[in-house]
Amino acid sequence: MKNFFKHARSYIFRGFLAIIPLFLCVLAVQLLYTLIDKKVIGFLNNFFEVRQIPGLGIILVLVTLYLIGLIISNIAGRQILHFIDGVSQKIPFIGAIYSVGKQLSHGLSVTEGDKKAFQKAVLVDVSNTNIWVPAFVTGEVFNQKTQEKMIVVLIPTAPTPATGFVAAVKPSQIMDSGWSVEDCLKTIVSVGIIAPKNIKGTSLS
Repeated sequence: MKNFFKHARSYIFRGFLAIIPLFLCVLAVQLLYTLIDKKVIGFLNNFFEVRQIPGLGIILVLVTLYLIGLIISNIAGRQILHFIDGVSQKIPFIGAIYSVGKQLSHGLSVTEGDKKAFQKAVLVDVSNTNIWVPAFVTGEVFNQKTQEKMIVVLIPTAPTPATGFVAAVKPSQIMDSGWSVEDCLKTIVSVGIIAPKNIKGTSLS
């Protein structure tokens, strides 16, 4: 009987682990349907009757975003965007919010050739305590007083990498993890449970 309960507990736990990814997928789909799909269809129903087809609202949002991206990619679209920028900057309070949103948008976009928002996954010793935390290199600045190059990093918090804080650190405080950005994100989201087995360990200085 003892072996039976041990056997049952083991397989119940395995079954629980197996359904976690499926549960998260279902939850994500449910959130998309509730927060986007139903809202979009409800908004359109204010103007004309739209048949409630699951997923239609999300498809319409994606198509709209694609068309907007297509429009602002040509000269006329960029001129329109430039006009909206100028008007928004002149409106108190709205201008400040628009400016923050624009900076965030630029940070997440692919600019300056093939440069991406997260250039590299590294490990950072923030307070020189020899405790290394995962971070993403986002850029670099130059300290005119010390004539040193400083590396700008985003140090995310687990398990939500979208939150964290930005720091400018010396290259000697940074260790090359040898991880891809995706590997580092998985490590943070899983609170270290899913992590690469090795660290490159070389300094960036």
